[in-house]
Amino acid sequence: MSDIDLDELGPVDYLVVEFPADRQPDGSALPLLRDLVERGIIRVLDLAFARREADGSIVGIDIADVGLRGDVDVTLFAEASSGLVDDADLDEAGSALEPGATAAVLVYENTWAAPFARALRRNGAQLVAGGRIPVQALLATLDTLEPET
Repeated sequence: MSDIDLDELGPVDYLVVEFPADRQPDGSALPLLRDLVERGIIRVLDLAFARREADGSIVGIDIADVGLRGDVDVTLFAEASSGLVDDADLDEAGSALEPGATAAVLVYENTWAAPFARALRRNGAQLVAGGRIPVQALLATLDTLEPET
């Protein structure tokens, strides 16, 4: 990641997505991820895969060996390795998986927010908290707010 100017960097997030043992990754989401990259919305810093074996051990998987179906070009993602995700990270992500499940670990920069983040940093501001609201929680809250008819 040494070629990245930290003063210019947008917020960086990560996702760990579990694919159950009976529904391995098929690559159907990769064109959508590529579109986000091509439109400058995000920059993929790392994309790694791990699987939790039946005995509980965690193994890293090369994207070419994940078993993607169809005509999926993984070149952009196979080269996404900033070094931020290491074996310890894959072990931690894998420990949350059910046996036989595969995880995709994605680290990405929110390039759309970089100018905003730069302006804040130049003014001495810093991020002190962050988080995500799960969609299910949002929907449950909205359901409680709907007026009764």
